[in-house]
Amino acid sequence: MATLVSFHAHPDDECIVAGGVMRKAFEEGHRVVLVVATRGEVGEVPDGFLDDGEELWQRRVQETHASAEVLGAKRVEFLGYTDSGMMGEPRNDVPGTFWQADVEEAAQRLAEILREEQADVLTVYDDNGGYGHPDHIQVHRVGMRAAELAGTPRVYEATSNSDEMRRGMEEAVRTGQLKAEDLPDFEDGAEFGKPEEILTARVDVAAYLPQKRAAMRAHASQISEESFFLAMPDEGFAQAFGVEWFIRAGQGPGITETDLMAGL
Repeated sequence: MATLVSFHAHPDDECIVAGGVMRKAFEEGHRVVLVVATRGEVGEVPDGFLDDGEELWQRRVQETHASAEVLGAKRVEFLGYTDSGMMGEPRNDVPGTFWQADVEEAAQRLAEILREEQADVLTVYDDNGGYGHPDHIQVHRVGMRAAELAGTPRVYEATSNSDEMRRGMEEAVRTGQLKAEDLPDFEDGAEFGKPEEILTARVDVAAYLPQKRAAMRAHASQISEESFFLAMPDEGFAQAFGVEWFIRAGQGPGITETDLMAGL
């Protein structure tokens, strides 16, 4: 048995970009640990969704534990920072947000967990945080440094295959599986994922799509049944989320790995 630590910025991130590899590791007998930098304090919910006196972060913590149970994570930790909001928002400059965190200090917090768990594998995000969110970029910076401090031997940067994503969405629209107006509203010119040529790991997680989708449903405050993630037909969901992509320093060129836990 080996240990996989999956590090994320906000509640619900874990099921979208790494839920499959988490559940896969669990199914194969490994220990899975989920670490989240913030409690997602600035998410949005409809009026009346929360109970009287309930704060959004409280609900999102509950949802994270429910998601973690579905994905097989046996330990959930929050680093204690607050949500920085989207890039360019005034909240980016608020003390205590993850974007304002001292990288060395935050890395020490994560490294302590990595040492306690004797982690064999750590997942973080790519250097652009997948799509430019400040907290996701900080996950990359903090996670990479924490792995250095703790001596964690394998670090994978979770990302998206931007070439495959474009091809898949164009095909889904062409075949009528997805309406053009239902495509995610990404900012024009924003970098989303990484080109196929620099990816090093392609993990087929199709066998774990039921758990991945159930984990998304656990985050009901942020992922409604009408959302892009859950409104898709099963075939479209499998095309969009049946493979998870990673970059590992020192691997490649090209995609040379299909299992983050291989040999452990």
